[in-house]
Amino acid sequence: MSGHGDSIVPFNPTELQSGEPVCKADITVLSVDPRTEKSKEDIKKPYEGARLLQDEHNRDAKLSPFQPRPPSLPKPMGLGMGGKNFSFDEKVRGRKLRNSQESLTDPGETGSSTDSLKEDTSSNGPDLASGRPLDLPPMETPSFRIRTDSFSETDSEHSDPNKERLQPSRIILSPLQPTGSYPPLENGAASRSLRTTNRIDRDCLDYSAVGRRGRGPERLQRNLSDSRLLDTMVSDNASVHSMKSAYSILNPIRPRDVRNRSFLEGSVLGNGALLGAEELDRYFPERRLGLYVATWNMHGEKGLPYNLDDLLLPTDTDFAQDVYVIGVQEGCPDRREWEIRLQETLGPYYVMLYAAAHGVLYLTVFVRRDLIWFCSEVEHATVTTRIISQIKTKGAVGIGFTFFGTSFLFITSHFTSGDSKVYERILDYNKIIEALALPRNLPDTNPYRSTTSDVTTRFDEVFWFGDFNFRLNNTRGEVEAILNQVMGADMSPLLQHDQLLKEMKKGSIFKGFQEASIHFPPTYKFDIGCDVYDSTTKQRTPSYTDRILYRNRQADDIKVVKYMSCLSIKTSDHRPVIGMFQVKLRPGRDNIPLGAGQFDRSLYLEGIRRRITRELKKREAAMKNQNNSTVCTIS
Repeated sequence: MSGHGDSIVPFNPTELQSGEPVCKADITVLSVDPRTEKSKEDIKKPYEGARLLQDEHNRDAKLSPFQPRPPSLPKPMGLGMGGKNFSFDEKVRGRKLRNSQESLTDPGETGSSTDSLKEDTSSNGPDLASGRPLDLPPMETPSFRIRTDSFSETDSEHSDPNKERLQPSRIILSPLQPTGSYPPLENGAASRSLRTTNRIDRDCLDYSAVGRRGRGPERLQRNLSDSRLLDTMVSDNASVHSMKSAYSILNPIRPRDVRNRSFLEGSVLGNGALLGAEELDRYFPERRLGLYVATWNMHGEKGLPYNLDDLLLPTDTDFAQDVYVIGVQEGCPDRREWEIRLQETLGPYYVMLYAAAHGVLYLTVFVRRDLIWFCSEVEHATVTTRIISQIKTKGAVGIGFTFFGTSFLFITSHFTSGDSKVYERILDYNKIIEALALPRNLPDTNPYRSTTSDVTTRFDEVFWFGDFNFRLNNTRGEVEAILNQVMGADMSPLLQHDQLLKEMKKGSIFKGFQEASIHFPPTYKFDIGCDVYDSTTKQRTPSYTDRILYRNRQADDIKVVKYMSCLSIKTSDHRPVIGMFQVKLRPGRDNIPLGAGQFDRSLYLEGIRRRITRELKKREAAMKNQNNSTVCTIS
């Protein structure tokens, strides 16, 4: 009975006319409320018209036979035409079922939580979309349309465009894809010659880009870890990065590899060799070592420059080098102080591998501290060119060692001075190459190309630098006139008169050696503390006395990166000369006497302590200047 006193007749599918189809689903789904069930004789005639109107409305809308019938109970007040009244639990249960069906029918679909919210809002009618609360009283819910069913063509023809906007729709978000291919991760094209071990971690490179440049996938996979973990895992970039993130930047080592790997004996290409090809490719994928060589005649000055950054770490280079070799002639009286200053400047990244001296000739080698394990024992020898051997101002000191499978020899020397003593300087050279007894215990990497009369033939890479004292065969006025005429860095008009270049062309000195092109002014002789050449009564001619020469067994093993002078250091009458090189490395055998990571620990600690003290003083000075500022004071 309704509020107006009328009887409510439930829908009875048996009373349909003969022309209407009877749907079995409708009969099974609909339930009859016993409170509203009455006998047939109580049904009044006027309500037949209501049922006929309802049937006529269904025929006009042309709903499919599977469309659920309207509920038998009256709708609550406030629901619009065509709206549905679902309880909150039923909404959640329907949403879960809909999502599960979608995931089963379309496994590749990628959606979001906002999509499901949109679907639920649109399916609940305009009232819920406008903000109607969901906590409605529970009541019977009709069965919903199966997701796989679809409307017929006639449904779409008579559908209301306003209702179409409220129909639930599936919004499939496509996976995020880059608009274009990622740019290849370059190794610094502008400074490729300076990039050696100071590069991005090899495991983080773009493998596809590197592979296109000609490096095979097998070699890349071998470089990832010395324990070859990729042999037992999925070889994709995601798994590699997850492995690296879990193990930090250190390559994990399996106990099986530790048991089987022997560093005492190993071939050049054998797996597990400390100096073999596999280990070399891990640290030097391009097999090029960054080498820094500096020579400086200090003129015996006790006072050292306050800052050696311009000498060792010039600002016009992108990367520091792997090995630093500094040769000094007429060095300061306190050699230990000089070495500490070098360590202080290079900082904790480098350790002093070896240092040797011959009187006032100092030769020091610094290596990156993570590379000392691949260095052999270091040997040195000295030669004096003075008639009286106790006077050690002229002569040479050499240091030799093997790095991986490449042997190095560094010689710094001071030849006889004098403008016209070319022959004496040639004698000095010949005496040094014959008397320098290197190597002693280190095996020769290529004995078939060595000679006993020339020490420079017994090493793969040789660098000879120092104060050679070769002059320019011109007067002081002629040299100054040429210097005023040369444009920029073109020094060829001046180098035509260089004694050393003439003798090298004749073959009387430095046989097999080369020198980079000179694009800097003469480094000798300056007045101390200024950029003026000799202004004393002697009026010495400016000359290129300080030089760096190199020799290699194999062609193109050494490439010159920079060859210049350091004009900012003015504590001597000579300007330092700097050379940067890229040196080819080759794998070696583990039968050489290794240095076992030895370095001067006390020097290292003292240099770092001074570096920290210097930084603290800078901060204190900055704080004092800030406190003494009158800009923000209140009077």
